[in-house]
Amino acid sequence: MSRIERKVRSMVRSDAEMKSAIQTVLDSATDNEVKWTDVRESITSGQWGRLIEKGVLVDGDSGFRIEDPEAVREGLTEESPPEEIEGTTWTKWDKAAGLATLLMFAGYAWAPARDLIGGAVDLILGPVLGVLPFYVVIMVVAVATGLYSTLLRVALMDMDKMGQYKDQMQELKERREEAKADDDDEALEAIQEEQMEMMGDQLGMFKEQFRPMVWIMFLTIPAFLWMFWAVGYRGAEAQYSLGNFVIPFAGEVTWNTGILGPIEVWIIWYFLCSMAFTQIIQKGLNISMTPSSS
Repeated sequence: MSRIERKVRSMVRSDAEMKSAIQTVLDSATDNEVKWTDVRESITSGQWGRLIEKGVLVDGDSGFRIEDPEAVREGLTEESPPEEIEGTTWTKWDKAAGLATLLMFAGYAWAPARDLIGGAVDLILGPVLGVLPFYVVIMVVAVATGLYSTLLRVALMDMDKMGQYKDQMQELKERREEAKADDDDEALEAIQEEQMEMMGDQLGMFKEQFRPMVWIMFLTIPAFLWMFWAVGYRGAEAQYSLGNFVIPFAGEVTWNTGILGPIEVWIIWYFLCSMAFTQIIQKGLNISMTPSSS
């Protein structure tokens, strides 16, 4: 939607009589120019002045020129309501995964839950740790989490819907900025009402983004709790003797040494590996996680 079309629609929304006034100007124009004397019997001086103020009419050779006649005509057409975006419905499995994820969070604070989950995951990762050093095991976990995180987002998040949400919000943002620049209080009030009506769409976008996150956390928290359990995070008893690790600027440290305040070495190493491998996987599979505009 062009700037002139938005201005015309805004004027018509705030004053229904402006529609006939603008149509009169269009009908009275000769070679895309119109004079006040041509229309003063049909429209008011206030309406004429508003068209000049909003930039619909600009200085011409012998009168005033209509800035963009096609955009003005488009602005006078019946404005269709924003396309309603069908929301995503969570299945019973999505809800079950969400509930299980909430319960697993208890493992971070409650030792019995941590021991239960860590011991179960150790059946898989324990033998791997018997063959590979701990830093390589973390890299393996990071590759796995990066791979299934990417695939789950592709499978469960509708990028077309996300693009529609993005387009609607961008269009509203542009109109709001333009109305502010023009000091158009009536248009700002109308845009505010539209924003309130779009609250449901914003909730829909949040649900669309959060659905894959539930499954990602459902699969990642057990692996993260296993590392928590193996290292002995925050003074808890370590389940393995993992040796030391050499890092830049700090030298040789243990895996539960706090590097950034309370954040321990193993957490930083995991997140660095996870971010790096996730980017590599997305590039390798040519997958974009950013919704594109239509």
